[in-house]
Amino acid sequence: MTIVSTAGATPDGLIDDFRSDTGPSRLGTTWRLVTDQVMGGVSTARMQRRELGGRRALCMTGDVSLANNGGFVQINLALSPEGRLDASAFTGVRLSVRGNGEIYNLHLKTAATTMPWQSYRAAFRALDTWTEIRLPFASFTPHRLVPALDTTRLTRLGIVAIGREMRADLCIADIGFYR
Repeated sequence: MTIVSTAGATPDGLIDDFRSDTGPSRLGTTWRLVTDQVMGGVSTARMQRRELGGRRALCMTGDVSLANNGGFVQINLALSPEGRLDASAFTGVRLSVRGNGEIYNLHLKTAATTMPWQSYRAAFRALDTWTEIRLPFASFTPHRLVPALDTTRLTRLGIVAIGREMRADLCIADIGFYR
């Protein structure tokens, strides 16, 4: 994997495995929680690290509400401390998840996604047992933007419960790029 900034480069494609109780991802960046409250919505969520089924994980729980034009909760991560990440040597994103059977989204941002509502999106279902999900870059669709996904210019990824009233309950044991 080539990174514009070489800080945190992981040749195996691993983004994070949540082995640390605190601290940055394997890329040197920090996970953050964002809800629709940033735009007046009322959805609520919590992010915490915990052990689940013998695995260390980052978990997002909360309630998605459509009130006040809201409708999302998410955890997200910058993919490089100082710039863009080139993931063109990889086929897609893989993640080990456990959840409540709901459908979630993985959103990717690039240098072309200049507005907060723009992203490239792929959906997945989080079963109640640990499951590895593989999302090929070709399966990501642009949302409110025209350019196709440019994997040489990735900036951020987000795990999102979005678009409908729902209880979010999702844990991620590891996430990375795969070949």
